Amino acid sequence: MRTTVQLQGSPDAPIVNKNIYGHFAEHLGKCIYEGIWVGEDSGIPNTRGIRNDVVSALKELNIPVLRWPGGCFADEYHWKDGIGPRKERPAMINTHWGGVVENNHFGTHEFFDLCEQLGTAPYVCGNVGSGTPQEMMEWVEYITAPHQSPMADLRRKNGRDEPWHLPFFGVGNESWGCGGNMRPEYYADEYRRFNTFVKSYGGKHVYRIACGANSRDLNWTKVLMDRARDHMNGLSLHNYTLLNKSWPPSGSSTDFDESEWISILEAASAMDGLIAEHSKIMDQVDPDRKVGLIVDEWGTWYPADPGTNPGFLRQQNSLRDALVAAIHFHIFHRHADRVVMANIAQTVNVLQAMILTDGPKMLRTPTYWVFHMFQHHQGGQVVPVQVETQTYAFENHQVPMVSASATVRDDQTHLDLSLANLDPQREASVEVTFDRDVVPVGGRLLTAPDMRAHNTFDNPEAVIPREFAEHQLAGRHLKLTLPSKSVVMLHFGTS
Repeated sequence: MRTTVQLQGSPDAPIVNKNIYGHFAEHLGKCIYEGIWVGEDSGIPNTRGIRNDVVSALKELNIPVLRWPGGCFADEYHWKDGIGPRKERPAMINTHWGGVVENNHFGTHEFFDLCEQLGTAPYVCGNVGSGTPQEMMEWVEYITAPHQSPMADLRRKNGRDEPWHLPFFGVGNESWGCGGNMRPEYYADEYRRFNTFVKSYGGKHVYRIACGANSRDLNWTKVLMDRARDHMNGLSLHNYTLLNKSWPPSGSSTDFDESEWISILEAASAMDGLIAEHSKIMDQVDPDRKVGLIVDEWGTWYPADPGTNPGFLRQQNSLRDALVAAIHFHIFHRHADRVVMANIAQTVNVLQAMILTDGPKMLRTPTYWVFHMFQHHQGGQVVPVQVETQTYAFENHQVPMVSASATVRDDQTHLDLSLANLDPQREASVEVTFDRDVVPVGGRLLTAPDMRAHNTFDNPEAVIPREFAEHQLAGRHLKLTLPSKSVVMLHFGTS
């Protein structure tokens, strides 16, 4: 059986918000310290303490937005501990992640320096759980106030005259759990109170994001939309891809069989229904979709790699995770009329990371390469696709064998088509019918002989993209064969 993909362009189709390709960096394990921050005195090449190799690699992804400082860490983080001379900053215990003591050398100034080096928009998450409205108000003033004021003057004293731009601000994180174990009714009131003091200075609006639901907690979404929708710009959603869709995390990031392979891909595919369910509730009170859905934590979560601190959540990243990323992006594209941002967890050394480091060594993961290949979708207009494909089934799990998405960009002159074959054993014959004349421009393929393939410091290029031109175009019809367990991105010029 062949897989058929029909593209049917629509002038009313939504735009893929570039922020769907966002990232998340928490003070967790070695994400910030070692992964991003090494200090100015480090032997690892750095710019003002931020390691150059990681910045260079991340810049290649065209990262649109970066969320910081958490995560659970955000609701125990007091921002004034992370400003001023570093030697004078008080150390703190990271109670959530390993109980380690960190020195607060990476704080507000360092984070905004990182964003400026990356050319990315900052997304700061404020402390509701253990903080106060005054603390949050003063942090926003410190960051953004252009005129003379106590916090703006303190910023200048610490070496930054001009304010930074703060486009996104989260009012708390996981307030249903590590951020305070609140009921939705209570958090809705707390959100309204704290949000009142998140001011927009200098005529630059701060996009306010309310803490949303944990996975399928539809009641949380309903309560927040009923009680606080007029006070928010975005509502978050957290959902991790777990083996057998069950908590706590189980399995292994590299030692798995086909049953575990398909279980993870089935769990990733469930994001489609999850977004649809939350969107339906949001539509009931927000039919014009003024409130964006922000999936600001997503990705695979396995037990930490053997021999590592279990509180550091360091896991390897295989070809399976690359397919998880492709599936998620295709889903986010399908819901681009509601999903306006997504932030993978996390950027470096934690969970489904882009990059792994070991002292001065650095490697790019298979997930990194999906972000690299798919960046052409950023800001493109969705071209609706109809996919007819056989089912890939194993034991009691099943998923569609082929997933696809398409966008057009640059005044409709370029079309980008991404495809994923989820079956680890069988190749897929695919026929694509375009709704316009196209000319092939290029393509890349990500796959490997073994479904467990992953990049290591001894073999950092075990899973990397290669050029892909094995397709035949006749008129508006394209034929190609997708290798098993693969992701393909094709580029076309249009007329």
